[in-house]
Amino acid sequence: MRAVVITRNGGPEVLRVEERPDPHPGPGEVRIEVRAAGVNFADLMARAGTYPDAPPLPAVVGYEVAGVVDAVGDGVEEISPGDRVLAATRFGGYASLAVAPADAVVPIPESMGFEQAAAIPVNYATAYAAAILMGGLREGDRILIHAAAGGVGIAAIQLARHVGAEIFGTASAGKHDAIRAQGCHHPIDYHRVDFAEEVMRLTGGEGVDVVLDAVGPTSFRRSYRVLRPGGRLVMFGLAETQTGPGRDLGALAKGLARMPLATMPWWKSLAMMNENKGVFGLNMLKWWDREGLGRLLPPLRELLAEGKLEPVVAAAFPFERAGDAHRYLAERRNIGKVVLTP
Repeated sequence: MRAVVITRNGGPEVLRVEERPDPHPGPGEVRIEVRAAGVNFADLMARAGTYPDAPPLPAVVGYEVAGVVDAVGDGVEEISPGDRVLAATRFGGYASLAVAPADAVVPIPESMGFEQAAAIPVNYATAYAAAILMGGLREGDRILIHAAAGGVGIAAIQLARHVGAEIFGTASAGKHDAIRAQGCHHPIDYHRVDFAEEVMRLTGGEGVDVVLDAVGPTSFRRSYRVLRPGGRLVMFGLAETQTGPGRDLGALAKGLARMPLATMPWWKSLAMMNENKGVFGLNMLKWWDREGLGRLLPPLRELLAEGKLEPVVAAAFPFERAGDAHRYLAERRNIGKVVLTP
């Protein structure tokens, strides 16, 4: 098979297309002929050497694929060769063949293309866990979504729209029309205004019920402040520590140094009780390790079948241009998902 390999830590130039042995599905596994693979910030951090859960190098990363099943392992009965599927992969997604657990494989509607389908597993599972399970988002709630034009951001907008929430989203001004089209009621240009002040202005000083923040840590404290009583902040990323296509240890060190004071230092526990607010942390890889994706994929599968999910693909790059895909995402040029195609 052909695969995009992180040959060593560094900038996008360390990515190489290589021939590797074909993987074989074990019991309860499915092998997929990959037509599209999703690109995520975790991949960029793994390449740069700033992601602690990354596999040892040289390695093939990638958490999600879409394609056609070409082989199944023992015990797999509901999935057959020839099925069009999307799947969550624990690495190995940047390849022409990928293996995934059968319970992490979902059929793709005939009306959906492979590139769109590859945008679903990570982004929509993360958005569902953050907004619905942890955030408890309900009809009539207000939600603030940071990086609303990104892959998770657009997924969260679509889920919030489905629930019937009032949606606030931060994005650069050039992306406002795009997030409005998805259902964001209040786009906020975080380059021009302080998002916390703008949220409080728009809500008449009341604040919001849920905040999804993958930017932090400098935004975490302000996100906490805009919560109304009973509000929930979900932190699920540190995008600001990845400041460019390469490895920025200074930005990472500064970000990690800020983390202990970002939201809830130990001496603030009594104040938090008095403020009636909550803070959640979300790491999808740890979630997957502890209990799998059983609470996430079934409801997403149902919404997918009903046509309620509409993944937006910002750009598709062939394997040979994987470095360009990483640069594109690192520079925040995307509106929606970035994918690779074999």
